[in-house]
Amino acid sequence: MTVPWNGMKKALLLVALAVAAAAVGAGSGFARPGTLTGKAWVAATLFGKPPLPGTELTSEFTASGSVSGTAGCNRYGGTFTSSGRSLRISSISSTQMACAARIMTQETAFLKALAVTRSYAISGTTLTLRDAAGRPLLTFEAQSQGLAATSWNVTAYNNGKQAVVSVTAGTRLTAAFGKDGNLTGFAGCNNYDAPYQAAAPRLSIGPVASTRKECATPPGVMDQELRYLAALQTAATYRVEGGRLEVRTASGALAAEFRRR
Repeated sequence: MTVPWNGMKKALLLVALAVAAAAVGAGSGFARPGTLTGKAWVAATLFGKPPLPGTELTSEFTASGSVSGTAGCNRYGGTFTSSGRSLRISSISSTQMACAARIMTQETAFLKALAVTRSYAISGTTLTLRDAAGRPLLTFEAQSQGLAATSWNVTAYNNGKQAVVSVTAGTRLTAAFGKDGNLTGFAGCNNYDAPYQAAAPRLSIGPVASTRKECATPPGVMDQELRYLAALQTAATYRVEGGRLEVRTASGALAAEFRRR
């Protein structure tokens, strides 16, 4: 039997749509990458009000079904499931640092808002989370991952001994990513510079060159400088989350951590 071409096209289209629907719905049931996932979201409002000055509320949803971020004082993590525009966030846990009372009140409200979220919508770079009645709980803006023309203070680095350590008290380490593809900064005693290439999430840095001063104080400053500059050259990926920058190695280990200046 001969099937008319128009009928064949219709049949092929139906098969293609069925396959696509199966691919989206199969397995995880998590939100599709490129929409909710794959972005660092920074809260613009919580129950209609901006976050307290000096605090950041963030969320990052992964294709494997995890969600994490900062709640203003503590970091948190949990899991999520999504189908269409429905969204449920569960198993939320957090670190146990204590901050000022009003920051802790905001943190409690933020984590509760995540827990009662039932749907989401994305318009441009804005994400809105809503409760079961459709009321807005949180709005977020997608975090820019551009590094060019940004400046940072180093807060921690990998010491090359399978440990991430904080910057020594009394020292200051900095990093500035220029628009010209050059990274410059201060390593605690000497100034340094290095070429870099960044195309989120990929990052390469090096080789690093520095001035040749010797500093005696504080104790260990030269060893810190050596290890920090070595850590920079292990960079393979990066992620900007609010005012925080993480640089990681090809194996996923933390190479260095920064706070925006």
